[in-house]
Amino acid sequence: MILYEYPFNERLRTYLRLEQLFRRLGELMAREHPLDHHYALVTVFEVMDVAARADLKADVLKDLERHKHQLEGFRGNPSISEAALEGVIAQLDTAFASLNAQSGKAGQPLTENEWLMSIRSRIGIPGGTCGFDLPAYYAWQQLPAERRQHDLQGWVATLGPLAEAVMLLLRLLRDAGLPQKVAAERGQFQQNLPQGRTFQLLRLAIDPALQLIPEISGNRLVVSVRLMRQEPGGRLVPSSDDAAFELALCA
Repeated sequence: MILYEYPFNERLRTYLRLEQLFRRLGELMAREHPLDHHYALVTVFEVMDVAARADLKADVLKDLERHKHQLEGFRGNPSISEAALEGVIAQLDTAFASLNAQSGKAGQPLTENEWLMSIRSRIGIPGGTCGFDLPAYYAWQQLPAERRQHDLQGWVATLGPLAEAVMLLLRLLRDAGLPQKVAAERGQFQQNLPQGRTFQLLRLAIDPALQLIPEISGNRLVVSVRLMRQEPGGRLVPSSDDAAFELALCA
């Protein structure tokens, strides 16, 4: 199954973008080629750009507190494992404390590193990090892989509390959605959302054998899915076939 996700608000869009960047960063740092480490550094700067929103840290802390209060309401419920519940609450407390202890935005200490900032200022220019432009950076790329990985780990550590918090929030949100099998007639599906509930994320899983690509749109009242088929040249055209897929709404 191919899983597609659709965020209903800008805050969730930011969380999902950060998650993608953190996953890419983990993949690239584990490799040893200088080119992989170059793109790992590019990703660090992208995280800093996404995290530059003045209210991001406050939003994450607020969401951690909200989840904690919701879970505390389940204490004493005989159908819920007390040990598992306390474990998740402890994770929320740890993530909150780590992020709250950081001063400024994610990656703020990196802005004081002149060498890194010289790379950041050139990395968006096509070919701007050539050896003749940044000889010190070129020399760093010739260091042993272990040394480059050690440096990257130190720089990425400043982003760790944000990564931990965002990953935890997304995991809890996804766990709250119950997948249901639905059918799109002639490639179209629409569902009214219940009033009084605010959904944050839609998750759609579809069999790749169908060779269909969902175009998802939605708001607080309704969600719509239009199934598309990709032609050989890459152009997307609407499908007129009936198809089934799984849908989960996460609040």
